[in-house]
Amino acid sequence: QVQLVESGGGLVQTGGSLRLSCAASGRTFSNYLMAWFRQAPGKEREFVAANRWRGGSTYYADSVKGRFTISRDNAKNTVYLQMNSLKPEDTAVYYCAADRGVVDTTNPNSYDYWGQGTQVTVSS
Repeated sequence: QVQLVESGGGLVQTGGSLRLSCAASGRTFSNYLMAWFRQAPGKEREFVAANRWRGGSTYYADSVKGRFTISRDNAKNTVYLQMNSLKPEDTAVYYCAADRGVVDTTNPNSYDYWGQGTQVTVSS
């Protein structure tokens, strides 16, 4: 079992920055692919970014490439999402997700473990 707790959300103006954190516990953190998803009101949950520690692969949605950076600190069992140049369309609840053996990193159904989410609101 893996427990995930997100933090760092809030209200920011267009062009601003936020850093989200996701603290994991319960299993060997480095064995898991860690990802961020987001869900805006009335929309489906969508992939944002993912990081696979073994091999160092990272993946980003086209909508956030060049603006968001995913990173992880295995010593702290924490994954981060640095969000820069934020836009109103980035407004959503952001969720941390984890699993092993993920094939399709962009599909939320590939992940068994989820955090409770943290709200990010970008004002125009």
